[in-house]
Amino acid sequence: MKQIAIIGTTASGKSDLSIEVALQTNSIILSLDSLSVYKEIDIASAKPTKNEMCGIKHFGIDVVYPSYQFGVIDFIDCYQEALSFAQNHQKNLIITGGSSFYLKTLIDGLSQNDALVPKTIDIPHDEAYAKLTELDPTYMLKIDKNDTYRIEKAYNILLSSNQTPSEFFASYQKQPIIKDNIEIFEISWDVEILRQRISIRTEKMVQNGLIDEVITLEKKYPRNVNSMKSIGIIEVLDYLDGKIAKKDLTQLISTHTAQLAKKQRTFNKTQLPPHQKNEISALKKEIFKYFLV
Repeated sequence: MKQIAIIGTTASGKSDLSIEVALQTNSIILSLDSLSVYKEIDIASAKPTKNEMCGIKHFGIDVVYPSYQFGVIDFIDCYQEALSFAQNHQKNLIITGGSSFYLKTLIDGLSQNDALVPKTIDIPHDEAYAKLTELDPTYMLKIDKNDTYRIEKAYNILLSSNQTPSEFFASYQKQPIIKDNIEIFEISWDVEILRQRISIRTEKMVQNGLIDEVITLEKKYPRNVNSMKSIGIIEVLDYLDGKIAKKDLTQLISTHTAQLAKKQRTFNKTQLPPHQKNEISALKKEIFKYFLV
């Protein structure tokens, strides 16, 4: 079994390329997208439709409802599920999407904070501070008795790991989630052409019913959940509130999406291991070449 990642900015063509490759390489696909995991968010997430999936088994799509706060631990569960399916059915695995932070976690392992299961603090903060000071006086010298946020984090370490904060940080070592080699391929576009692609995609989203989708979502879910703060949704909410005109909606979404694309390029360049990066047709050849080895 081979594992690859096809990454790139939003609107770079990752989904189409991944499905094309999957059809010819006996592969399944794991979506690397922080919005496609949500059911009922279809247009705003630009997730592939059932027809566009061409019968390819997909993981990481329509996993939870928008009220759920999906995080890196949940994504790792999606990866383990996809990996198990691939291994049991003699398939290759393609991981694709724009949320490269999740890919970095698979490669590097969980950070110290991500490795902890959040616990509800069950005693007053002053009692938690006193208990922590008694057990770990050196560490607690760095925390003010009124700093409730850091007290909660320290107490969560104690509850989750049965170790003092000093013991936990001294013993914790990252363990990669992906145990085998993974080859990364990044789609590259000229910035101006990418902006045009973003603009065209945004116009299609609005034409396909983005506003109606957000109206339906708002009737069911509060605005303060993470999923409702996503690009495409937040701008439509501003339009519905009368903060922006409809004629400015598409341009605003496109602008914010282009800003996101810039951040994605920077992250992929600085945070991921060295990898192949090329325009889509050349990259496709390299991907097929890799599967033939």
